[in-house]
Amino acid sequence: MTAWPDPARAVTAWNQHHEVGVQVEYRSRKDAEPVGTVTTAQAEVLQGHTAVVWLEGVSGCVSIGHCTPV
Repeated sequence: MTAWPDPARAVTAWNQHHEVGVQVEYRSRKDAEPVGTVTTAQAEVLQGHTAVVWLEGVSGCVSIGHCTPV
């Protein structure tokens, strides 16, 4: 999992390198087993402080730092 000091830059980088529908491994916390899923929308900044993305089968948005493209 990765911490992003500048969420706007992180979102721009994510969206430039990963299209909607990219397969990712998502971990809800550091020690969690990864879950395979796909993104359902572009990443965006949540309330000015966190770079997030939406995933198929996951309720709500998640930090892109919890996702690893595969």
